[in-house]
Amino acid sequence: MTVACFASPEVMPTNIEIKAVVRDWDQTCKRAASLSDVPLEILNQEDTFFNCITGRLKLRQFSSQRGELIAYQRDDVAGTKSSRYLITRTAEPETLRHVLANSLGIVGTVKKQRHLYLHGQTRIHLDKVEYLGTFLELEVVMKPDQPLAEGEQMVRDLMEKLEIRPEELVAGAYMDFILKKNAS
Repeated sequence: MTVACFASPEVMPTNIEIKAVVRDWDQTCKRAASLSDVPLEILNQEDTFFNCITGRLKLRQFSSQRGELIAYQRDDVAGTKSSRYLITRTAEPETLRHVLANSLGIVGTVKKQRHLYLHGQTRIHLDKVEYLGTFLELEVVMKPDQPLAEGEQMVRDLMEKLEIRPEELVAGAYMDFILKKNAS
């Protein structure tokens, strides 16, 4: 059984984002740290993806007592894209995982260590993804009624400062990469 994961997209928060392969982890971390408004936060995350008709639905577990259920919708293109999302927090992620697994079925799981930096409205993620390698994500958290073009410009500016080249950009979610790798 699959379900629609989205109601009305116009009421959902929006990010402008990119994902890129990281070739030089240490140098990219130094650049991100120099731009960050806060100290580095390192997060161990396990994302379980569930079947749904529209968009994606994942449970992100930080610990046995802390998690987030995230429904999101975005185009799978390399380059700048918008993402609409809904997030709800849970103190019982394992119980929620079992409920969703039994109701919807699991697509797969992604484990990663995330290095989180913040720069203005932008979350800079440097991820070490199990079985895949190292990646960078930029997520500009848009304000309500803020023009998407502003977020796109923020992404371009940070790409330049972080020395991310267009050929390093990738499309899709980590889950897609894992499924593709397992299929080959």
